[in-house]
Amino acid sequence: MPATVENPKLYALSETAVNIAFGTEIHPDIHKQTKKMMDSLENDPFEGYLECVPSYIGLTVFYDPVKIYPIMDKKGSPSDYVMHRLREKVTTLGEITEDEDEGNVVTIPVYYGEELGPDLPHVAKENGLSEAEVIRIHTSGEYLVYMIGFVPGFSFLGGMSKEIATPRRSEPRTKIPAGAVGIAGMQTGVYPFETPGGWQLIGQTPVKMFDPNREQPSLLKSGDRVYFKAVTRVEYEAYEEGDE
Repeated sequence: MPATVENPKLYALSETAVNIAFGTEIHPDIHKQTKKMMDSLENDPFEGYLECVPSYIGLTVFYDPVKIYPIMDKKGSPSDYVMHRLREKVTTLGEITEDEDEGNVVTIPVYYGEELGPDLPHVAKENGLSEAEVIRIHTSGEYLVYMIGFVPGFSFLGGMSKEIATPRRSEPRTKIPAGAVGIAGMQTGVYPFETPGGWQLIGQTPVKMFDPNREQPSLLKSGDRVYFKAVTRVEYEAYEEGDE
C-alpha cells in the first residue's frame, strides 16, 4: 500500500528554525515522506527559506526572520508563518509510491576483521555467530541512507539485520581512522575521516567517503541505497594504491 503524508507534528526549534516530524520511528515510509518534503522545499522554497536538514523522522527547516517580517501576519510570529507554509506544502505532496526514485545505488568494498576491524570478534560473540557469519549478514543487506550528520559525510544507514545488532562501545575511542566501518545498535555506517567515536569497528573501506574537492563532497546522500562488498587484503591494498 502506498504511504500518504498526514498529520505531521510541527514546533518551533528556535527563532530561525522549525522542526517537522512525520513519525516517531525509523522506517522507510517515514524517510520517503521526509525526502519528498525536502525536495519540495528545495524546488519551490517559500520567502525567507534558507535550507532544511533531514533526520530519521523529519526535517529541521531554517529560515531568515528578517525576510519574513515584511510579508507575515503581524498578529503572529515568523515561526507561525513558516509552520503555516509547511502545512500548506504537506497537503500538496500526495501519495508516496513504492517505486519512487530514492537516489543512487552505491557499492562499498570493505576488508573485514584483523587490525582494520578490531571489534568483529566482539560483534560475533555478542550475537552468537562466527566472524564469517557476521560478514555474510553485513554484506547481504541493502541499506538506506537516512541522513548525513555527526561529521560531514558520515551517513546513518538503516536496514541492518538485527542478527548482528550490537550496542556501542562502553568507552569510545579517541581516534578512529577514515574509512572505518562500524555498527551501533541497529545502525551501520562509515567514518569519513579520522574522528573520535564509539561504534563497533568491523572493517575498513579504501573508498574516500568525503572529499571537499569533489562536486558532491559526500559520497553518499540521503535517499541513496548502499551495499557492502567483502574484499581480500590484496584487493583492499590495490584499491588503496589506486590500482583497482
